[in-house]
Amino acid sequence: MTSIDDIIYAPSTGQGGAISVIRLSGKGCHKLADGLIHLHRGSISEAPGFSIRYGEIPELDDVLVSIFKGPKSYTGDDMVEISCHASPYVVGELMHMLSEAGARLAEPGEFTRRAFLSGKIDLAQAEAVADIISSSSKAQHRLALNQLNGGFSKELADIRDSLLELTALLELELDFSEEDVQFADRNKLRTLANSLAQRCSSLAASFRVGNAVKNGVPVAIIGAPNSGKSTLLNTLLNDDRAIVSDVPGTTRDTVEETSIIDGVLFRFIDTAGIRSAEDEIEKMGIERTLKKTSQASIVLGVIDASEVSQNEKFISLAKDLAAHVDLTWQKLIILANKMDLETVNKNVNDSNIFVLPHDLQVNGVTALSISAKTGFGLDKLHSALVSASEIDTFSGTLVTNARHANALSDTASSLSKVCSGLDSGEPSDIIAEDLRSAINSLGTITGQITNNEVLGQIFSRFCIGK
Repeated sequence: MTSIDDIIYAPSTGQGGAISVIRLSGKGCHKLADGLIHLHRGSISEAPGFSIRYGEIPELDDVLVSIFKGPKSYTGDDMVEISCHASPYVVGELMHMLSEAGARLAEPGEFTRRAFLSGKIDLAQAEAVADIISSSSKAQHRLALNQLNGGFSKELADIRDSLLELTALLELELDFSEEDVQFADRNKLRTLANSLAQRCSSLAASFRVGNAVKNGVPVAIIGAPNSGKSTLLNTLLNDDRAIVSDVPGTTRDTVEETSIIDGVLFRFIDTAGIRSAEDEIEKMGIERTLKKTSQASIVLGVIDASEVSQNEKFISLAKDLAAHVDLTWQKLIILANKMDLETVNKNVNDSNIFVLPHDLQVNGVTALSISAKTGFGLDKLHSALVSASEIDTFSGTLVTNARHANALSDTASSLSKVCSGLDSGEPSDIIAEDLRSAINSLGTITGQITNNEVLGQIFSRFCIGK
C-alpha cells in the first residue's frame, strides 16, 4: 500500500545520454541520501536548499547532488536529485541501494501528483506537465506552457469566483426565507449567468482547434484516381510513404502520417481515389475516404491539371470535390496538380491559371497551382495549411483536453438551467442548486472537486520519473 509519506525515487532521464539523474522526494530523503553518498564537504542534510554538492558513492561512482528543501521544491517535500554516469550498471546499483535503504520506486506521475496534493499546482497545470513532455511541435509546446503557467486556470478562477459570489447571495436569501428578501438582483443574475454560459461554451468549442494542435491537425487528401494524391503525401512528408503508380486505383486504404510545418503538427491522410467503382475492395476504400474526409479539419482536393483544358472544367471538378466537404467548419484547398507537365502550360509562373467561382470563394475555398512531383507551389501550400489550421490566428485560451471540454460543456448546461429558472420564476433553492452544479463542474478541471479514481487515470499517463 503506497503512502504519501513514503520516500520515493525514480530515474528522471532517458537512456542514451552520458548522465543519468535519479530523483528522490519525501520527508527524510536527505538523511537517506547521506547514508549512501559521501560529500567532500559537509552533508546533504545540512546543505542549504537550491545548492549542488560534489560527492561519491563508495566503489560505484562520483556524483553531483542537487538539494531542494520543502516547501520550496517541485513536490513541496524535501527532494534530492543525484546526477551520475549513465551506465546501466551504475544506475541499476544506485536504484537497488535506494530500495535497500527504505525508499520505493515511484509510480507513474507520482512526483507531479505530490505537487498537486501539496498545492504547488492545480490539476490542469499538472496535466500540462505531461503535455509539455510529449509535445513535438512549437504550437503544442506553446499551449502546454501557457496552461502550466496558469493561463487557463486563471480564466477558470475568474468564472468560478463570479459563480461563488452569486451562489453566496442566493444561499443568504435561503437563510432569510421567512423575511422574503432578495439579495441578488434577478436581472443582473440572468445577464451574468448567460454571459458566463457563453464564455464556457466558447472555451469548450475551442477544443476542436486545441485538440488538433495537440494531436495533429487532420488533413484529408482527396481527388480522382491518379490525380497525384500519393505523390503529394510523399512530398509533404519528404518521404516515400505511399506507393506511387500510374495505374489508377492503386491506393485502396487510407495512409496516415504526421509532419511539422512552421511549428504546427499536421496529420496527413492519403485516401483512395473517388470514382464510380465496381471492385468491392476499391468500394470499401472509397467509403473510408468519405469517412476520413468528414472528420478532417482541412481537405486538400487534388485535380489533375493535365486533364483540364479550360477553367470551366476545373470549376466543375472543384465543385464535385466541394460536395464532399462541410464548408461550415471544414477548410477546402483545391490544388491544380501536375503543373510541371508541358501539356498544362509551358510558361507556368507563380500566379494561378485556374480561378474558382464566386460561390466557392465566399465559402472560404482557395485554389493553388502546384506540382507535387517537382515541389512547385509547395511553399504557398505550406502557408495555406498553417493559415487554415487557425492556430496562429486564434486569440484567447485553447482547450486541449477532452475532460476539460466536457466539464466546460456541463458548466454551460447548468448555467443555461439557471437562466431558464430565472425566466420561469423558480425558487432560489433550485437556482442555487444549478449554480452549485456549475461550480462543481469547473472544480473538476482544476482539482478542487475530484476523487482518487480520476487522479489515477490522469497520472497514469505520466512517465515514472515525473
